[in-house]
Amino acid sequence: MRRLCTVAAILAPVWLAACAGTVTQPVSLDSSTPPAFTETGPWKAGEPRDDIAKGRWWEVFNDDTLNSLQQQAASGNLKVQAAFARVEQARALAGFASASQYPNLDVVADFGRSRVSRHRPDQQDKVANNKGYEASRFRVPLQASYEIDLWGHLRGQRDAVRARYEASLAAYHNAMLSMQADLAQTYFNLRAADEELNIIALNLALRQRARDLILIRKRGGVASDLDVERIEAEVAATQAESWAAARRRRELEHALAVLCGSAPESFSLSEAHYEFRPPVIPVGLPAELLQRRPDVAEAERQMAARNAELGIAQTAWFPAIRLTGALGYESSHLADLLRPESMIWTLATSLVQPLFEGGRHRATLARAKASYAEGFAQYRERLLVAFSEVENALGGLRLLGYQGESLQRAEKAAQRAEQLATARYKAGLVVVLEVIDAQRTHLQALRNLLSVRNQQLLASVALIRALGGGWHNRI
Repeated sequence: MRRLCTVAAILAPVWLAACAGTVTQPVSLDSSTPPAFTETGPWKAGEPRDDIAKGRWWEVFNDDTLNSLQQQAASGNLKVQAAFARVEQARALAGFASASQYPNLDVVADFGRSRVSRHRPDQQDKVANNKGYEASRFRVPLQASYEIDLWGHLRGQRDAVRARYEASLAAYHNAMLSMQADLAQTYFNLRAADEELNIIALNLALRQRARDLILIRKRGGVASDLDVERIEAEVAATQAESWAAARRRRELEHALAVLCGSAPESFSLSEAHYEFRPPVIPVGLPAELLQRRPDVAEAERQMAARNAELGIAQTAWFPAIRLTGALGYESSHLADLLRPESMIWTLATSLVQPLFEGGRHRATLARAKASYAEGFAQYRERLLVAFSEVENALGGLRLLGYQGESLQRAEKAAQRAEQLATARYKAGLVVVLEVIDAQRTHLQALRNLLSVRNQQLLASVALIRALGGGWHNRI
């Protein structure tokens, strides 16, 4: 006992000095975020709030087909299913780690029969009364073990695994939000392809009528073979554009099928006219909506897990104290097994204090510190990327609005120019080339306007994704 007290007196200062460095301090994140949105207003730093409901944000576009696709994808998308399975794995690991705070109890029932040699070492050699014998053993003990968590080692493990679980849950929400945004953008691209097919079909009809007019004028001796060949080339080129647009639409339809978890051959969406009207962005959109971003929450919780692992690494120098015990019955005859005189019990404690491990613990601690620094840098980067994405979406929507207004004026002017060129050609004032150029200019103006309107919808979805969901009921 005196020797034990001497060892404890020597090791106590080591334990206490190590205890002083076990608690990691949270780092303030106020300095890692910009003070304000350029496009909206001030930002107030805070913790991730991805528990706030994202809402059925796609309903702001007022499209029943899109609503139906979102519902189908929510249950059928395979990436989302895989992310949910990872959540279940992390949940199971969290439950496994939480069990460490309770003692382990086991019942170990065993039976054995053995023979003891007549010439065993504990008997005199070649003595007449030496005897070998056979014996049975019946044993039913209840065994228990428990580790005392004096230094927070087991608690740190639980905290780390719990943070990993929460990070996987945030990753699942991020996969769901990304899938919803990808589906909406793919759907709008498909509807833009429908409108492009419409525009090309109208332009093809105009050029076919122009060709018929030129053929009539050629028979009357007014138009030349050159005029006919030029208009035939334009008709063929427009038909080729129609086939290219149809191919793009088909690919987008197949992409929607994959997002919804359906086979492409069993999935189809009929062509439909679509009004490209982006939702109105509320004035003074609160920057606090960024706190709902699941990828930001995932990065924060990964950092929290690494912080807990850093604490675990710091406890590696501390002693581990374990309690073990057993209570049960043992007998050489089954009939005597449960008698009071057959009872057995043991109670023991062990203390393991690392003294020399060749620098393994120091290397583990250095790695944990570097891992935490990496997680903190990744969290800050994710915050800056989030701000950048919101700024890009807000600024893009504003500038696309101006661009759309200019293109709308350009389209109207190109339409009037086409009408004037056609009238002048019918009057014999210009050659057919002027009509073809006017038609080509009008077609390009229509397609440019369609592209910008579609980009406005895509930018609206990008803003919703950047904010971590819709903004209704949050203004």
